[in-house]
Amino acid sequence: MSHQRYHQHFTVSWDQLHRDVRELCHRLVERDFKGIVAITRGGLIPAALIARELNVRLIDTVCISSYDGKDQGELEVMKGVDHDGDGWLLVDDLVDTGKTARKVREMLPKAHFVTVYAKPEGRPLVDQYLTEVAQDCWIQFPWDMGVAYVEPLADQIKR
Repeated sequence: MSHQRYHQHFTVSWDQLHRDVRELCHRLVERDFKGIVAITRGGLIPAALIARELNVRLIDTVCISSYDGKDQGELEVMKGVDHDGDGWLLVDDLVDTGKTARKVREMLPKAHFVTVYAKPEGRPLVDQYLTEVAQDCWIQFPWDMGVAYVEPLADQIKR
C-alpha cells in the first residue's frame, strides 16, 4: 500500500499518548493478566505504560515487520511466542488495515487484544481500543518525531 492513501494526519504527543494509555488502562484494571505481549515496534511503549499502570511484571514480544515508512509491505514474523495467549494481554499502538492483527490473532487466539488507536478496517480484529481514527489518516507517533526550533512567524514573513 502506498503512502499516497493518507489524506489526513494526526500527531500524538508524548503527553497525549500517556493520557490515552492511562484511559485504556482504566478499562482494563479490573482484569487479571498473566502478562503482556507487545507487538513490536509500535506496541512496546504502550505495553510498558500499561504494565506500569496494571502492575504487570511479565512482558514478552511478538516481532513483526510490515511497514517501511508509510508503505505497508509483506509481513515478516521475526519472533513469536510459545503459547496461545490464554490469560495474556496483547498490545499494539494501532490497528490499521488488520494485516498484522490477523497474523497475531492466528498466533495468540486466546489473548485479549487491545490497541490505543484503531482504524475502521482493523477495528473488528481487536477486543478493545480507545480512539478511532479515519482509515486515510496517518498517525505520527512521538517516537517518530524530534523537537526542532520553529522560526517566529514574523521572521518568516520578513524574508
